[in-house]
Amino acid sequence: MKRILVKVVPFVFLLTITYQFLHNPFTTSFVEDLKVDTLTVSKQKDSLYVEIQQKSKQYEIEPKDARVDKVWKLVPGYNGLKVDVEASYKSMKKFGAFDESKLIYKQVKPNVHLSDLPAQPIYRGHEEKPMVSFIINVAWGNEYIPQMLDTLKKHHVKATFFLEGRWVKNNPDMTKVILDAGHEVGNHSYSHPNMATLTNARSREELVKTNDVMKSITGEDNKWFAPPSGSYRQETVDVAAELKMGTIMWSVDTIDWQKPQPDVLIQRVMSKIHPGAIILMHPTESTATSLDTLIQKIKSKQLEISNVSTLLDEQRIIK
Repeated sequence: MKRILVKVVPFVFLLTITYQFLHNPFTTSFVEDLKVDTLTVSKQKDSLYVEIQQKSKQYEIEPKDARVDKVWKLVPGYNGLKVDVEASYKSMKKFGAFDESKLIYKQVKPNVHLSDLPAQPIYRGHEEKPMVSFIINVAWGNEYIPQMLDTLKKHHVKATFFLEGRWVKNNPDMTKVILDAGHEVGNHSYSHPNMATLTNARSREELVKTNDVMKSITGEDNKWFAPPSGSYRQETVDVAAELKMGTIMWSVDTIDWQKPQPDVLIQRVMSKIHPGAIILMHPTESTATSLDTLIQKIKSKQLEISNVSTLLDEQRIIK
């Protein structure tokens, strides 16, 4: 019996010590750290991992800060790119060779954003962003809106409709149709005045009245304001900013109110199209007839088309 106890007791003691060691939180942490260190060393010795590390710098792109331009006023920033070495290694490991197309990137935000800069109008997006926006100012021309919406839907394009408050009040159903189609809406004043001639009080009244009537239908606050006929003064922009709206202008004009032939309108736009363009149009017969071809031609330039908020967002498009 004593012999059995002599053999069993040390065994039980050893078992107890082992159990406590394995379930000690410090031991668990040590083991996990050891695994990570071993994995890291393994990766660092892997020629593919080392190659990705060494080459990653050449694929990095510095972010671009938002700025005030002498010509274009406020210009949004644009994210930079940095190679995610860990993710890229996982992406290539099973193939065992470096492949540029399998690099995984992290977007790097700029240091200066639109919100950091003083109130100024915005005429275009960042010049390196391969995207343009249609802004459609609506105070009349209801009969052409359905055709334009159908064309935009056909090509999976989202636009920004700037709506006159008085028009919204008289056309709540059409406003809802525009919203239900997934388009962005913005403030286009209430009665389409020459904003450059208004006092600050009158400017505020025009914008607030429109915001109120639009919110009663959309349930949301407006982010953007487009002055009628592009007429404004700095105080107009300041009032909009106080109401938490950016002032949107344009860099390409269809001049569709002159009722040009479709080929004239298309040539006018395509001769001035550029990355970051904001393209002004209205619900006219000329634009409704031209829109299908215009979208196809813009896309053939490898330019995406989306609403103003997406164009001005810092998110980089990775081709």
